[in-house]
Amino acid sequence: MVSKPKLRLSFMSSSSDRVAPLIDGRIQPEGIELIHTFGGMSEGAWRHLNFHEFEFHELSISSYLISKEQGADWIAIPVFPHRSFMHMGLHYNTDSGIEKPSDVVGKRIGVGEYQQTAALWMRGIMDHDHGVSQYKVHWYMERTEEMSHGGATGFEPPEGISFQRVPPDKSLASMLLANELDIASVNPAALNEPGGQGPNLVDRSWRIQGQGDLSKIKPMFPDRIAEGSRFFTEHGFIPANHTYVIRGDVYREYPWVALNLYNAFVQAKDLSVRTLSARMPTDLVFGNDYMRQTRAVFGNDPYPYGVKANEAMLNTLIDYSHEQGLTKNRANIEELFAPITLGL
Repeated sequence: MVSKPKLRLSFMSSSSDRVAPLIDGRIQPEGIELIHTFGGMSEGAWRHLNFHEFEFHELSISSYLISKEQGADWIAIPVFPHRSFMHMGLHYNTDSGIEKPSDVVGKRIGVGEYQQTAALWMRGIMDHDHGVSQYKVHWYMERTEEMSHGGATGFEPPEGISFQRVPPDKSLASMLLANELDIASVNPAALNEPGGQGPNLVDRSWRIQGQGDLSKIKPMFPDRIAEGSRFFTEHGFIPANHTYVIRGDVYREYPWVALNLYNAFVQAKDLSVRTLSARMPTDLVFGNDYMRQTRAVFGNDPYPYGVKANEAMLNTLIDYSHEQGLTKNRANIEELFAPITLGL
C-alpha cells in the first residue's frame, strides 16, 4: 500500500521544553509535516501580523484578540506554550521613591510594547491586585511603530492614557538606569551586559545598553515564589501570553489539522513532563527539591492546554483587553478557537 503524503505546513515558533519534541521531530502530528523556522516570540508575532508568512505559527494572545476583532483570517488552537507572572518583570530605580507596588501611582513606567500580552497582564494585575490604575501612571513604549505589533493593527493609545514613546537612541534599560524611567518591564541581564536579551528585529534593549549604578535597580517583587504562589492561590492559573494560530485558508481546506496539531502538542508536553527529572542539570543541587516545591503549589501540570482548563485565564485576559481599551468588544472564547477543540 502506498502511504498518503503528509500535508506540509510552514511553522514558526520559539522553543521550550514543551514544544521542542515537535521542532526536533520526536513527536510528529498525524498526517502533517511541520517545516519549522526558528524565531523569537516578539519577532515572530511581528512577522505574522504584517505578512501572514506562515501557515501555522505562535502569536501573542493580545494581538490575536485585536487582529481577530479586525477580521484577521486565522483560528487558534488552545495551546499556550509560555506562561509566567509577567508583572514580576517590573524593576524600579531606587531613586524613584518606590518601595511597594502602590507607590507606582504617578510614576513613569516603561514597557516593550503597550498592546503585547505581557504588558496587558501586567497592567491588569497591577490594577486589580495592587491598586495601580493604568490611568494613574505615565506610559513609555520602547518599540517603534514600524517594528511593533501595533503598527500592524493600527494601535493608538486608549483615551485617557498618558503615553509617550522611548526616543530611538535610548532603551528601557538605559532610561531606567539613568532614572528617566522610574520602573520598567526589563530583563536585568539587559541592563549593563551587551546582548543581554539577545538580538531580534523588534526590540532594542539588547542594542542600547544602559550606563548607571546597577545596584539601584531592584525587582518590584523580590520574593518571586511568594508573589507567584499568592497569585496562583487567588486566581487559579499562571498567565499565558501566546497561543498558536492556523491561517484561515489552510484551516478551511484542511479543518482536521486543528485537532491533529493540538494532539501533537499534548503529546510533546507529556513527553517533556515524563523526562523532566532526567533532563535536570546536575548543577542544580536542589533541583528535585525545587521541583517538589513547584508541584506542591501548581500541581503536576502548571501548563494546561485545552479550553476547559484555561477558561478562567482566558476570560480574565479577554476582560483585561476590553477594559483597557485594546478591543472594542468583549470576545467570546467560542469564536477564538477551532470548534473541534472547544470541548477539550
